[in-house]
Amino acid sequence: MKMHKRVEAAEQICGHVFTDKTLLERALTHPSAVEGARTKLSYERLEFLGDSVLGAIVATDIYERFPSMDEGELSQLKIALVSGNMLSMISEDLGIAPLIVMGESEKGTQARGMHSALENVYESIVGALYLDAGYDATHEFVQRTLGPHVSTDLAKKPISAKSRLQEVTQRDMRCGPEYKLVSEEGPAHTPTFTSVAMVEGRRIGRGQGHSKKSSESAAAADALVNLGYAQEGEFDHEGFTN
Repeated sequence: MKMHKRVEAAEQICGHVFTDKTLLERALTHPSAVEGARTKLSYERLEFLGDSVLGAIVATDIYERFPSMDEGELSQLKIALVSGNMLSMISEDLGIAPLIVMGESEKGTQARGMHSALENVYESIVGALYLDAGYDATHEFVQRTLGPHVSTDLAKKPISAKSRLQEVTQRDMRCGPEYKLVSEEGPAHTPTFTSVAMVEGRRIGRGQGHSKKSSESAAAADALVNLGYAQEGEFDHEGFTN
């Protein structure tokens, strides 16, 4: 798909015709597509800005919408709403995936980083929209796309695989788990980390993720299944209960 067609489709998703089209071009460009070029040619800088703008919008909206929630509940709700799972799901639903420009190195991995790319592009579009159209238009976009997913149920703290594994191993084995990073592979912009969970030197789980933390969570979830404390698929890729 030609870039101008990608931009036009993204403008329809945003509900705004951009004055500066290059903002949207950058917002849709994965770092793998401009390896060795200037950082500003990919979505990374816009993602940085969009992350902050999105956080401010969500924090303000839920603060005003739920006056009876305490700080902890508001924090958990905000975390859930701006999580990678939520933003990538919304991006997928909006039809953003085919608009993302990927480099050959990323295409060669069957786009294993698409999940994080969808999250990042949502944030970069928020940043681009903020720069081109201002706060009100950006607020409207976030409300329209993220607003329908706001629920008080998200304020309940989910159970993490790592905390569950810590609990059961301390209780039944009298020893907490340890995590060891065993490998790091792939390009610098989307590395894949592999970690193992161990108890008393014995490997009980193994997992992969695009950060050291997520690989440890995956290893903990795998350990819980191996030890019979959880069922396959009980935890999502970020290590929280589904």
